[in-house]
Amino acid sequence: MYVSEQEVRSVLTYEALIPAIRQALIDFSAGKVNQPPRMILRAGNAEGDRNGWFAVMPAVAGDFMGVKTVTWYPGNDELGLHTHMAIVELLSRATGEPLAVMDGRLITEMRTAAVSAVAFSALVPMHFQSVPRSFGILGSGVQARAHIAALKHVWPEVTEILIWSRTAANAERLAADVGATAVSLEQASGADVVLTATSAQAPVLRGKLLSSNALVLAVGATGASIREIDDDAMLSSFIVAESRSCVERESGDVQLSGAKVHADLGEILATPGGAEIPRVGRIISKSVGMAIEDVTAARLVWEARRSGSVRHDN
Repeated sequence: MYVSEQEVRSVLTYEALIPAIRQALIDFSAGKVNQPPRMILRAGNAEGDRNGWFAVMPAVAGDFMGVKTVTWYPGNDELGLHTHMAIVELLSRATGEPLAVMDGRLITEMRTAAVSAVAFSALVPMHFQSVPRSFGILGSGVQARAHIAALKHVWPEVTEILIWSRTAANAERLAADVGATAVSLEQASGADVVLTATSAQAPVLRGKLLSSNALVLAVGATGASIREIDDDAMLSSFIVAESRSCVERESGDVQLSGAKVHADLGEILATPGGAEIPRVGRIISKSVGMAIEDVTAARLVWEARRSGSVRHDN
């Protein structure tokens, strides 16, 4: 069975994905998921930041096994192509039977935003005295758009969405599409909640621009040699990792700054009463993406297609 991106879009919903990702993160932190480190190979197609990479991401969890093969080619922007493309294969754990092969680009997009929605839901009640109102976004690509859609499911109180991009026209276009405002880097960085979803190779979010009590959802700059957040922000913040081991291994923001990861998101979700999330100061929630998230989303797609469920909204 091959499932196209269009078919994935017709059945995968944030209503189902967000709680499923939440449980997957709890299971991962509890040791219930067999997930080896992501294997990454350089494509060698070009020099410098145009050099793409190819990654293989397997996981075994519950009744399923799966593997995602994903590519990232930053130079694709100039060609009018997606920078990330992927395929996910889902298999039965009981028999090893291949169940489905599906386009993984949208799965990657949605599960990344769903992780941020889960982190937001867990951290906001512990950190803010009242529900935050302003949302600053650094970046104007697919992750910026996906995060707006996902966070609306857990943050209906947001009243101000501020978008900055290195290409002003892109920020203005996205803002017009989603009812937001295109602003300067300084304005977006000063919001209550800040999303960094850029393809930057060097820091764009600077600590001096953040509010003293900001929550940062950091999802760009996956790779030990690249980053989008400066030392000031990293070293002055309480760092929550989607997975401590994955973030410490794959995040340039953490490795190159020398910042300490203070907490694991799955552990916070499992025992929220035991988490010592600061009420005062900044928090950065860093994610790099994990295979268990892709397998979880692929399972939802497979189950929805088997039951005949089709979504009617975005």
